[in-house]
Amino acid sequence: MKVVSIVGARPQIVKASAISRAFQENYPNEVEEVIVHTGQHYDENMSEVFFQEMGIPLPHYNLEAGSHSHAKQTAIILERSEEILLKEKPDFVILYGDTNSTLAVSLATIKLQIRIVHIEAGLRSFNKTMPEEINRIVCDHSSSLLFTPTRTGLNNLIREGFKPHNKAPWTPDNPGVFHCGDVMYDNSLYFASKAEIKSNILKKANIDGKEFILSTIHRDNNTDQPERLNAIFQGILDVSEKSGFDVVLPLHPRTSKLLKKNLDPGLFSQISNNPLIHILPPVSFFDMLLLEKKCSLIMTDSGGVQKEAFFFQKACIILRGETEWTEITESGSAILCDANRDRIVAAYEHFVKSPELQFPSVFGDGDAAGFICKEIVKARKNI
Repeated sequence: MKVVSIVGARPQIVKASAISRAFQENYPNEVEEVIVHTGQHYDENMSEVFFQEMGIPLPHYNLEAGSHSHAKQTAIILERSEEILLKEKPDFVILYGDTNSTLAVSLATIKLQIRIVHIEAGLRSFNKTMPEEINRIVCDHSSSLLFTPTRTGLNNLIREGFKPHNKAPWTPDNPGVFHCGDVMYDNSLYFASKAEIKSNILKKANIDGKEFILSTIHRDNNTDQPERLNAIFQGILDVSEKSGFDVVLPLHPRTSKLLKKNLDPGLFSQISNNPLIHILPPVSFFDMLLLEKKCSLIMTDSGGVQKEAFFFQKACIILRGETEWTEITESGSAILCDANRDRIVAAYEHFVKSPELQFPSVFGDGDAAGFICKEIVKARKNI
């Protein structure tokens, strides 16, 4: 059996590592995995180093799509992925999450009548102004096997007409729907102790032994709108001043450029010259895990990072107006603040006064990848 795994953004490489590991451990002679990197993110720190760190094979193909408008990037990936799928003729194409790579390859795959496996199916922000929302909906409705990490995701799919009790063989018109847990939780458990050994980010960022806040900001909705970006960074400054904590801020290269362009010059100067604010280039997977594990608070607009905050039992200020991961806000461990300075500060003050936070077990038992691979192998036998 042959599967093609598609990755393009850093979180997809991390998710794919769990699946590759499960295939290698459980089906070394049954499954041939071909890894395709779309090149959607092209910085070495955001891609290649991850393959090396996590011990998964480097991609067999790189589509070198690069950074373009949504339309151009999607078109490049659609065209180039089709050529590879025609050559490789896989039984399944495995797609992760909600990026332009996910959208483009789902279109190429279903038009070639190849079965799609979508990992992280069923997530919904109910905000179609987000490109990710369109991408994930199109992919879900093109897939033959859908693996959702949470009960909420399963309920979203049922509301859209999916039937979790369908019988194999699975096709786009008769898809298999599975609640499986979260492969990122698998990875957090698997790699957390390794991060302590492999990462020296605390010394590098000069925060070893200090209390610090971890913040990540990358969504277009925040970075491209000066009013929102200024409100977020003013909120970060306020929280740093109130707490006395350092703030560690790994930034995507695109976000770094937009800070100079979109931040008020006075605020940009305050951020740049503040000894408590540590702006870093993109960090490796192990660095990020260690930062998440050791920080006192997380402030982020990333879906993955807000979830990892939950894995490591950290309070989280979400710099968005909605979240796909409603379980974490329902638990009280995360608060939606959007790009609102006052709400950001109020959330910090709430967490300072709050009793011990609750982190119920909602993301599975740490073996989502094993379950997914088993179901893919079973599905091939039923074709």
